Amino acid sequence: MFDIKRDKEWFTQLTLVSQLGLTMAGSILLGLVIGYYLDKWLLHTKGPFTVVFILLGIVGGGYTVYRQIMEATDQEGKKEEDQSHEEE
Repeated sequence: MFDIKRDKEWFTQLTLVSQLGLTMAGSILLGLVIGYYLDKWLLHTKGPFTVVFILLGIVGGGYTVYRQIMEATDQEGKKEEDQSHEEE
């Protein structure tokens, strides 16, 4: 009925995807908030800091998500290598 190994792998992948989405959304939201308050405090205008910090949030979030994916795939590759060495 339940395959613990298969369900654990599915749950691990689900948590990774959720973490990636929250990381990206959080980075963009943080950039938006910082830019908004800088615009409000320094220039009393709408726009320049908000746009810049949203773009920085997108770039920073994308870089962080890329690093997380690389770490996850590297760990999976190491697990597969370890299993193949154990079978020999």
